[in-house]
Amino acid sequence: MHYLLFYDYVPDVLARRDPFRPAHLDLARGFNADKKLKLAGAYTDPVDGALFVFTSREAAEEFISRDPYVANGLVTAHRIREWNVVIGG
Repeated sequence: MHYLLFYDYVPDVLARRDPFRPAHLDLARGFNADKKLKLAGAYTDPVDGALFVFTSREAAEEFISRDPYVANGLVTAHRIREWNVVIGG
């Protein structure tokens, strides 16, 4: 089981994210190093949002609670969905 975290961003995310981007990326790298986050990235047009693949719901919820993008109003909505992987790791 994997847990997909979807982020929706404010329309001007590209103009507003710079002060928070290093801390956001450091947080994601830390979760990846701890094997809690498998994959993460923005869509081709970051205004469309981002997707994260976590190993547990708790990890996804912890990430949300610590993410500077959320704390500083860049994320307008988020949702966590369970994903049953049938093929692949």
